[in-house]
Amino acid sequence: MGKKRIIKKTVASQTPEEAKARILSRLPKKKINKAVLHIEATYNNTKMTLTDDAGNVILWGSAGAMGFKGTKKSTPYAASKIAAALGEKAKLMGLKEAEIIIKGVGSGRESAIRSFVGMGIEISKIKDKTPIPFNGPKPPKPRRV
Repeated sequence: MGKKRIIKKTVASQTPEEAKARILSRLPKKKINKAVLHIEATYNNTKMTLTDDAGNVILWGSAGAMGFKGTKKSTPYAASKIAAALGEKAKLMGLKEAEIIIKGVGSGRESAIRSFVGMGIEISKIKDKTPIPFNGPKPPKPRRV
């Protein structure tokens, strides 16, 4: 008996432009005037969620979903691309005014806001909800020599 042959199908890696076109192809039919944009910028990734006033998710996007891999996911460039794609999709849905809530300390915070504002959507409020520890972790015991 010989070895079994395993045939692997190769999947062509998609560029951020192809991922953006794929994201824009699926557009919800719901029309909105006002929404809340949640930006979570960590050291490893940037995620964005567009919700209505009740907190129901309308659109979402992340650097990984856009086709960025590894350390490029946490860059300001990736964050701006996500925000541009979400802004474009939201504009097609009729969004006029948005509130922004930022969480995290990643490098994509500011560029995401700038890119989203650049789509022509009016910003009513920007709120920073980054968690800050009150006391922090317990310090290590002194070293015994």
